[in-house]
Amino acid sequence: MHEQSEIGVFLNQRLFDPLARAMGFHVAAGHHAIPDHIVMALLVALALLGFAFWVRRGLNVESPTRIQHIIEVLLEAIQGLMKEVIGRETKRFTPLILTLALYIFLGNVLGMIPGFISPTSNLNITASCAVCVFLYYNYQGIRKHGVFKYLKHFAGPVWWLAWLLFPVEIVSHLARPFSLSMRLFGNIFAEELIIGSLNKYIFPFVFSLPVMFLGLFASTIQAFIFVLLTMVYISGAVEEGHEEGHAEERHANPVQSQTHSAAA
Repeated sequence: MHEQSEIGVFLNQRLFDPLARAMGFHVAAGHHAIPDHIVMALLVALALLGFAFWVRRGLNVESPTRIQHIIEVLLEAIQGLMKEVIGRETKRFTPLILTLALYIFLGNVLGMIPGFISPTSNLNITASCAVCVFLYYNYQGIRKHGVFKYLKHFAGPVWWLAWLLFPVEIVSHLARPFSLSMRLFGNIFAEELIIGSLNKYIFPFVFSLPVMFLGLFASTIQAFIFVLLTMVYISGAVEEGHEEGHAEERHANPVQSQTHSAAA
């Protein structure tokens, strides 16, 4: 189990525990009103909201600030990757992808700051992100194709194999939240455990510093993998079927279509 973070204990003792008791809730001895990982998740969310409002106030087209340049570069990079993975219609997916990237990255690196823990080192947090992705890409698929046409994709292209492919596809999709959450949780939990052990049993920040640089790299990679897989899932949900793709091709190339018809 995780040791309690100093910041989480402080906020619970000074703010959340008295507030819970004032509202009539019972806080048992040795426990706190809000678990550590929830406190850390709230801090990440508040930090991102505060950062967004601060950046929003300084946006200027004529004389952009340095932070605005950085955000624009990050946004262009994410949108470029989305166009490569999902396709042309990526604008409506940008808020979710960008929010996930920033939230997961900040949650990953928060545990490197003394007194804090990474909220993504708790399975509840990573599972909630994975479930949100699961519900979102299925909603987008239903929105794009309709319920019956979307479910038809699970049956595969060959009708006589539908009885086999449909349950396999359902199980595969249901396993996606599990794999997303466990991959992120396992990597960040192991990283935090190693850094915490080095700081506890060896002189703090001497031997753990190289591991922290490696952890920063791993945190970035894990955030990237999470959002990349989210893009892949969205792409699979909203992609056009083969028949629709041929129809669009015939519409885009009427001369070629007439040539094939004449040849037939």
